[in-house]
Amino acid sequence: MLEPKTEIASSAPPTRLKWIGARVYTPHATAEMDRLAGLPLASFKSRAAAFLLDMVLVLVAYMPTMWFIKWLEVRSQANPHIDLVWDFHEISNVIFTVLYFGLTLYWGKGRTLGKRILGIRVVSLVHDHLTFWQSIERALGYGASFLEGGFGFIQYFTHPNRCCVHDRIAETIVIRERRDLIKD
Repeated sequence: MLEPKTEIASSAPPTRLKWIGARVYTPHATAEMDRLAGLPLASFKSRAAAFLLDMVLVLVAYMPTMWFIKWLEVRSQANPHIDLVWDFHEISNVIFTVLYFGLTLYWGKGRTLGKRILGIRVVSLVHDHLTFWQSIERALGYGASFLEGGFGFIQYFTHPNRCCVHDRIAETIVIRERRDLIKD
């Protein structure tokens, strides 16, 4: 078992000891959480409307893209038939949806097109801006929120900070946009 060093790091409070060869817990998110304290949280209605609007945009972008890809595959056939199906059992649908939500959230600095229109924004609880991985994690987390009949979305009403499962997975919250409080 490792013994604590007898000397205490000068920047650490006197109650923290450094362990030889071991990592120590650092509350890295505390400063960011303090900065976010008091921001107004987005309503369930605005979050749901933004999500539905984004899903319509996914379909609008998906259909011509997949039609073109399938057309390239069958164009040499004598009687080409293109059959497009939107089903989450199709891996291409899942990939397209995750990429849409993940990339638009990351490039939009916490706002997809639907969130921008509804005036809400996703913010990180642990970083000063959303990371690429947090954006992808949150997009993948929508699948977890849909499990068991959408119970992950219903948790909005039971969590003190109005977090759904995908928010907790990615360590994010959704706020009402107020430009004077949030930096880009």
